[in-house]
Amino acid sequence: MNTEIPPPISWSDFEKVQLCAGTVLRVEDFPEARKPAWKLWVDFGPHGVRKTSAQVRALYAADDLVGRQIVGVLNFPPKQVGPFLSEFLLTGFPTDAGVVITTLERPVPNGTRLA
Repeated sequence: MNTEIPPPISWSDFEKVQLCAGTVLRVEDFPEARKPAWKLWVDFGPHGVRKTSAQVRALYAADDLVGRQIVGVLNFPPKQVGPFLSEFLLTGFPTDAGVVITTLERPVPNGTRLA
């Protein structure tokens, strides 16, 4: 684990990252992925439904994810992952057991931006 603290950023730097809440609508297997992964479709309200590939199978079954509110980065460019185009980055915290997804403690409207 990297423990080095990067230099401070400005508020305007933070504002460039579009971190938004969304609700997981659908989860599918992704057998073509090199590491075990799910395909997720997430409703980001005014930003639409977006899909991503997420290597979170170690800690989450498909049924555990549907209906959950997560935090995604919406303004990274799309990334081709094998035959699948990932349209946002699902955020989480890596642990020895697997990635722990960033979720919300209370519901907020889909598309709400982290501040």
